[in-house]
Amino acid sequence: MTFQNLQTEAFGDLQRLVDSLFTGRDAVERLDVIVQAELADLDADLLEVVSLLPPGRYGRQRLCDQLNSALAAHGWGAAYGTVE
Repeated sequence: MTFQNLQTEAFGDLQRLVDSLFTGRDAVERLDVIVQAELADLDADLLEVVSLLPPGRYGRQRLCDQLNSALAAHGWGAAYGTVE
């Protein structure tokens, strides 16, 4: 089985969310991430990943680290992609 077969239709959606959040900003609040994820109509699994973010303010690298950790913990990195 190749990684291509594991990808869902939502593959890359989280990366697009991160990119949009940091257009013209250096940091975002957890609530901003959750609201934008809901507005983007992310897959339920990805909304779960976003909801696992601890409260706080995030620079891009810290947000990506947190999201990637949650994706890895669920084993969803291949299905949804990781973020950078």
